[in-house]
Formats: sequence, C-alpha cells, structure tokens
Amino acid sequence: MTGALADRVLAADPCAIARAISLIEDEDPGGAELLQAIFGRTGRAYLVGVTGPPGAGKSTLVDRLTAELRHSGRTVGVIAVDPTSPFTGGAVLGDRLRMQSHSADEGVFIRSMATRGHLGGLSRATGDAALILDAAGRDVIVIETVGVGQDEVDIIRTADVSIVTLVPGAGDDVQALKAGIMEIADIFVVNKADREGADGLVSAVEANLALHAYAADEWRPPVLKTVATSGQGVADVMQAVDRFRTRSASGQSARRRARSEYRLRELVAARFMAHLEQRVLQEGEIGSVVDRIAARELDPYTAARQLLERALATP
Repeated sequence: MTGALADRVLAADPCAIARAISLIEDEDPGGAELLQAIFGRTGRAYLVGVTGPPGAGKSTLVDRLTAELRHSGRTVGVIAVDPTSPFTGGAVLGDRLRMQSHSADEGVFIRSMATRGHLGGLSRATGDAALILDAAGRDVIVIETVGVGQDEVDIIRTADVSIVTLVPGAGDDVQALKAGIMEIADIFVVNKADREGADGLVSAVEANLALHAYAADEWRPPVLKTVATSGQGVADVMQAVDRFRTRSASGQSARRRARSEYRLRELVAARFMAHLEQRVLQEGEIGSVVDRIAARELDPYTAARQLLERALATP
C-alpha cells in the first residue's frame, strides 16, 4: 500500500498528497515508510517561510505571493499552520478560506495544519509535509507559521528563506528590536503599509540593521512595504526572494545541512524515548520517576543517567 501511495505522490496526484500528509500528521507508521520511499526524489523545491505576529496579514501575503509565483509559471505548495482547536484538535483558522482564488488551480496545493501543541510557530509534521510536496514536484513551497512572538523561530530550521512580516500600530517597532525574530529574517515585510506608522516601523528596523556590520558580499535583509490586500509591493517581495536565492546558494546548502542535522537529532530523540517507554520501562514507570523528581526525592540528572543506562542495556 505504501509503495502505491508513494508512486501516486510522485505522480502529483492531489488525493495521494493529501492522504500522505494526513499519515504524517497522525504519526501513522506508514508515514515513515512513505518518506523513506520518496526521500531520494526530494531536495529540488525551494522553501519560503512567512512568519510574524498575529494579525500581520501573513495569509493574505501568502495568497498574493502564490499568485506571483503562478504568473511566473512555477508550481506552488502552501502549508499554512494554524492554532489547534481545543475541541477537535484541528486547525482553528483554516487559512485555505483566504486562498479560495487558487482552489481550481492544479498548480497550487494548499494544506492547513494544526500546531497540535507544538511550540515554535510550526506543526511537528511541517517539515515532512514539505518533503511530500517536494517529491510531488512543487517548485516552491510556501510555509506560513502560526502567529509568533520573538522567540518562536522554528521556521529558520525549515525554510530556505525566511520572510518576517510586521504591521504598524501593533508595537512591532519595539518587537522588531528584540533578538529572536529579528535575527531569523532574510527579508522584512512591513505589511498594511497604508496605515499610519508604517514609515516609522521601517525606520526602526533599518536602524536596527545598521547596528550590524555586513560584509560586502553578505546579504543584508531588505525592508519592504506591502499592502497585501491590494497586491501593492508583493512583486518586490518575490523579486527579493529570487535575489536571495541567487546570491545565497552556498548559504542555502549550509542551511539545508543544518536542517538535516536538526531533523536527525529530533528523530533519534523521539525514537529513543519510544524505545525507553515501550521496551525498557514498565507501564506508568516514567510517571513514577517524574513524581519522585517533583517530590525532590531524585534529581533529573541522576534519573536521566539511570534511564540511559537501562536503555543501553536493553536491546
């Protein structure tokens, strides 16, 4: 079954792509088998991350960027990450509702994903979903994060280029000066630039960038203004993405290597915990260890060492 699904994904069957992403989201064992089957056919797509605080107009910007990409003849995959519903576990906002203009376009595949409690602005399955769209032949994959603060920066570990979207009148002139989200931006976009305060926000970001000494051949993040609802300035953003891709080819390779290392470490940690809980410990035993730590009967460092020793002793 996995082999047949993999073949259909490689053939860009929309139903197969949707089914494959669902397997990944549900952490179905078939999802890992599928990724193993298609992994050799990935690595060609360019991943564009769009992040920023809630209300910055990220979804509208993504919609307009998708239109620009289609005008240039490129196929697009969109992964829109939304907060998780406390009742259904699904995505609350459903960004596909904002992108109905592309619903009949076979060159665009849009998928909303819930965070399912994962911090950092992305779903745990986002990276693997991007692999599926990559294998399905999408030229560009746009990943929109849930509204994030200055320390939720997982997008840098996922995308080839990171667009940080800010909006005037929401305190972003202060937030932009804080480390986290400021440091991940390859391109800054001040959206809703027809609002009062847009020029001040641009100046604040530019002033912050001026504090960094960029080498002559180093990319300096541009600060661009857009009004995504009308499309104003969106073409400039797409041009900046293409310039970054051309100028940062070597950096892209390093970023993808770092992404691979992060994913490997994440998988090894998850597999280790699964081995520990399923093959080493008795049911409920890890809860007992946690209780002892909470009661200060055992320190977490000793507990971790003891669990590691037991895991290594159990094949």
